[in-house]
Amino acid sequence: MRIGQLAQRAGVSVRALRYYEEQNLLTPERTPSGQRVYTEDAVELVRLFQRFYAAGLGSRAIAALLPCLDSGHVTPEQRRTLQAERDRLATRIDDLTEVLTRLDALLATDDDPA
Repeated sequence: MRIGQLAQRAGVSVRALRYYEEQNLLTPERTPSGQRVYTEDAVELVRLFQRFYAAGLGSRAIAALLPCLDSGHVTPEQRRTLQAERDRLATRIDDLTEVLTRLDALLATDDDPA
């Protein structure tokens, strides 16, 4: 599929796809005329990138983890990166859960006594 089709199906901009390519996260095939051509798998890969970015991972971290997505194997260095990201996300989830609990408590209070 062409870049515009991938962008539409993955829910991202063409500019984002070009950025992923610049960051060596996405490598399209090229037609003889130089147009980018993507496989069907690229849709889910781009969606995964979006989730990683939303979770706070940067391009470098994502690029470092791509080989384990492809191979299914994790090196000790990749394991350390994964653990650090997991720990960071767990802390963030704990913080958000605390905020949610406080908001729930506020919502449970009586209405304005005025």
